[in-house]
Amino acid sequence: MARPWKPSVTVAAVVERDGRFLMVEEETQDGVRLNQPAGHLDPGESLVEAAAREAIEETAHAFRPTALLGVYVARSVPRDEPHGVTYVRFAFTGELGPQEQGRALDDGIVRALWLTPDELATHPTPHRSPLVMRCVQDYLAGRRFPLDFVSHA
Repeated sequence: MARPWKPSVTVAAVVERDGRFLMVEEETQDGVRLNQPAGHLDPGESLVEAAAREAIEETAHAFRPTALLGVYVARSVPRDEPHGVTYVRFAFTGELGPQEQGRALDDGIVRALWLTPDELATHPTPHRSPLVMRCVQDYLAGRRFPLDFVSHA
C-alpha cells in the first residue's frame, strides 16, 4: 500500500524592529540560507507554542506571538521525495524579548541578524524559500489576524 501523502507543518516568527527584520542564516542541504526564525511543529505543542520555541532556539530571543500573519503553502524541489515536500507555514508576528546572553543557538544556525526589506531582497545569501520575502511583504502591507483564527482542540 502506498504511503499517504502528508504536508510538513512549519511555523515562523516575523519580527520587525526599527525597520529591520529578525532573520537567521542557517545551514541546509543546499548550503547557507536566510530564513525567519522557523521550524517544524513538534508533537503535542500548539502552533503558537512552536513559533515561540523556534524563535528562542534560533535567536536566543523570547518571542510572544500576538497575531497570525498568514498561512502559506510552498512546495520544495524534489530531492529524495518522489514529489518533493509540501510545507504549510503558519507565520506569526509578535513581541520580542531581550536576547538571552550566552544561550547557544540551535544546531545549523550560523547567526541571527537584522535586515531591512531592501537588504533582505538583495542579500547575497539565498532565501530558504520564496515565503521568506512574501511574509515580510505581508507584514509591511499590514496583514494581521487574531490568534483565535488558529484553534487547538
